[in-house]
Amino acid sequence: MSGGGTTIRPPASSPSAVEGARAFAVMLAGSVVLDVGAAASTITVAKALVRRRRPAPPAVAGVAAMAAYIAVIRPWMLNWGASADDARKPLPGDELTPDDPIESTNAVTIDAPADEVWPWLAQLGQDRGGFYSYEWLENLAGCRMHNADRVHPEWQRPRQIGETVKLHWGFGLPVSIYRPGRALGLKGWGTFVLEPIDGQHTRLLARGHRKHGPGALYNVMLMQIPHFLMQRRMLLGIKQRAESALSESRTLR
Repeated sequence: MSGGGTTIRPPASSPSAVEGARAFAVMLAGSVVLDVGAAASTITVAKALVRRRRPAPPAVAGVAAMAAYIAVIRPWMLNWGASADDARKPLPGDELTPDDPIESTNAVTIDAPADEVWPWLAQLGQDRGGFYSYEWLENLAGCRMHNADRVHPEWQRPRQIGETVKLHWGFGLPVSIYRPGRALGLKGWGTFVLEPIDGQHTRLLARGHRKHGPGALYNVMLMQIPHFLMQRRMLLGIKQRAESALSESRTLR
């Protein structure tokens, strides 16, 4: 679920070429189909207009869908759940890429204190608590993912800067920022930040920055849609788990 422009770190035992191809095929196939469809529709409509003919309805529909994505859907994706203030304000991790403008801020409000939410972030990783997203899709890509439904004390060890958080059994991304109870950043992905609202409610924000060069094209054309779908489900997964765990603990008191 990472953006372009960052080297993914392999462990001592790396996946085979076939396993790597499988992971990227599952991750990017949908975007490739959409891109090819948009390009084909645009070319078909352009040719028809040059020849002064009426474009075929499917091609017109394809161009209209592309325009709707650019004008409405993509802006909504980039700031899903975030207020205008959320999208503008500085967050931990912004200082790591001062030349890269903010591209996305996704957010959810969790009905739990920040110290009840942080343990779910602390145990992120394929070899820890998973990513609380679409496990079936991650495993279709060969990730061998299992999303935890409880906090595991053994997975609460603080991360070190540069330590790899596994996205897949064979590769991951390095930690860029780690502030216990506050922020966890992954280089090439972005930063997850907790902001207490009051003693019982917390905002969980995911901040991403714009890439440059070929990485920017890769991100916009191939990664943004799958990244958004998986990250949105992840934020909602953390919300659901933190709220459920808090409710259960109160019931047992």
